[in-house]
Amino acid sequence: MRITHLGHAAVLAESGDVRILIDPGNFSEDWHGLTDLDAILVTHIHPDHVDPDQLPLLLAANPGAGLYTEPGIPAAVTAQELPDLGAITALPAGESVTVGSVTIAAVGGQHAEIHRDIPRIGNVGLVLRAEGEPTLFHPGDSYATAPAGVDVLALPAYGPWAAMKETIDFTRAVGARHGFPIHDGLLNDRGRGLVLNRVNAMTDTAVVDLRDGVPHQF
Repeated sequence: MRITHLGHAAVLAESGDVRILIDPGNFSEDWHGLTDLDAILVTHIHPDHVDPDQLPLLLAANPGAGLYTEPGIPAAVTAQELPDLGAITALPAGESVTVGSVTIAAVGGQHAEIHRDIPRIGNVGLVLRAEGEPTLFHPGDSYATAPAGVDVLALPAYGPWAAMKETIDFTRAVGARHGFPIHDGLLNDRGRGLVLNRVNAMTDTAVVDLRDGVPHQF
């Protein structure tokens, strides 16, 4: 599976001729202008994971791409009267969808707690599997679920809902052989390096830095 980190939570996963974009949010512009996508996946409605201003343009440039989201998003889009996004397919935890040769399973269901006074929202982690390819796990904003059989972990490096001790324990629980940092838009280079070094030193997951936006073959 070929992986490109397109800034913060945005990840392009390619398996054969299938191109899937995960979490095109407003902390990054590196995914703007992508074409030939087969699917766009959204773990939850926070704008750093789905940019409501740019998503219609992305869909217009990819008319054949399905839009699969955490189940609360379609109702929220209607309530906020956002621009017409066309058909949105809800993907609840425990269900899966197939796009070409790739099966996408949703896990978890709830965003991590930011603070007890802030209501929690829905969040689905996404597990991408294709025959003969390593399995990718993008957890969105949650460390609560560690699915089995993950080979490559898109690891949230920092968020207002996470601490280093939780990041390390989550990485250990998933047990992937490989990983790369995501959700790093609030980190400077030193902070990012600190997380990368700690996870590599304290877990069995080999975490590589993909911030250059160059596709990496796992």
